[in-house]
Amino acid sequence: MDRPTVRVGDSDDFLDVMRILDAGLLEAEAAEVRAKLDAGDCLVGDDSGRVVGALVLDGDEIDAVAVSPSRRGRGVGSVLVEAAAERRDRLVAEFDAGVRPFYEALGFTVERAGESEDESGFERFRGVRDESR
Repeated sequence: MDRPTVRVGDSDDFLDVMRILDAGLLEAEAAEVRAKLDAGDCLVGDDSGRVVGALVLDGDEIDAVAVSPSRRGRGVGSVLVEAAAERRDRLVAEFDAGVRPFYEALGFTVERAGESEDESGFERFRGVRDESR
């Protein structure tokens, strides 16, 4: 399978984006996602009219990135982050240890986040990709 086309999501993508974020076990407030779609701050991976990935931006922060379970491991998340990097000089993400290699492979400088654990006791990291340097 080819990598999807990345485009700015719109209100018609709302349900697909919410399903993908939910499948990725990411907490996302529906009203916030709808507002990000309306503001043009949500990118989607589109494969022949089917949304297979979503990335939600909040300024320079990646608020959420998720890929349809059937497309994980095929570069969809990477394409979404690269597209976000083309739109922002600097990207920041906070994440669990399990996805640290993903962000490092995409050029993020990674360090432990503040308290370093979330409420579930999982170690947290913060990554920055700064193209303005």
